[in-house]
Amino acid sequence: MFDDHRVLVSAATADDAGVFCLDRNRALVQTVDFFTPIVDDALLYGKIAATNALSDVYAMGGRPLTAMNIMAMPTDQVPPEVIARILRGGALKVKEARCALIGGHTIRNPEPIYGLSVTGLVSPRKMIANSAARPGDILVLTKPLGTGILTTGIKRGLTSQPAARKAVVSMCRLNDVGADLAEKGWVRAGTDVTGFGLLGHLWSLCRASGVAAEIQASALPVLHPEVRTLIEQDCVPGGSRDNLKSAESWTSWQGVSPSLKILATDAQTSGGLLLCVAPSRLRAVTLLLKQQKAICCAVIGRIVSSSKAVIRVTG
Repeated sequence: MFDDHRVLVSAATADDAGVFCLDRNRALVQTVDFFTPIVDDALLYGKIAATNALSDVYAMGGRPLTAMNIMAMPTDQVPPEVIARILRGGALKVKEARCALIGGHTIRNPEPIYGLSVTGLVSPRKMIANSAARPGDILVLTKPLGTGILTTGIKRGLTSQPAARKAVVSMCRLNDVGADLAEKGWVRAGTDVTGFGLLGHLWSLCRASGVAAEIQASALPVLHPEVRTLIEQDCVPGGSRDNLKSAESWTSWQGVSPSLKILATDAQTSGGLLLCVAPSRLRAVTLLLKQQKAICCAVIGRIVSSSKAVIRVTG
């Protein structure tokens, strides 16, 4: 890879998106994300996939400017009207984000895939990066955990309608509060929580920032009471199992139940933001999240000093 001083954030820190500096006041935020269907409703699938892709820009403190569709479909099995509903669902969330949908690309594929490539704008001096966490920062989570468990339950016919609706509402909620907080200069470090689970994304943040973290497992917000029931029924996606296995090498568990270990590593789809908030800013951040009617505002731990990127989780 060639070095370029205009690249402020690259793949080197495993952050949510790349950031390219235009001038002292503006930088481009660029990302791409897509996945296979996790719900049966085509419109909802489109909404969730688009929300998930847009989240990467918000997680950097930016605002989406343009988006392009990425779609692969088995056209011999999926009728045109279903494809249209997927695209409409994505377009609705792009419009909600005040972002311009300017095109895209579609190919034939044995398995359906949909998502977006998104370009946003952020101030280089106010962006949120996973490399800017500091000891003493308070960890705040803006969406409850458990979408991986609940969507697996949906596929297996085990998740109730109320729990499924709760998951869909969460996955369709834009993380635009990230841009609001960045523009106010209240948050400089953070990430969003998606496929690698809470601990996986937190570990990347710790590695990039040269710090460690302490998490209170009992403080982790749960999307619906059924999440714990489904875990007890072994309704756990393979990605979450892989996340837990990986976490064992850099996580210290103290009095944490097996179900909470799964929750902390559950692979999320369109999860919330994990924000590193200075203690002096915590009250202001909390008030803004409540004013924005964020799904939750849970204080789950803190950043601590360490020569190793480790996470200590207590019950």
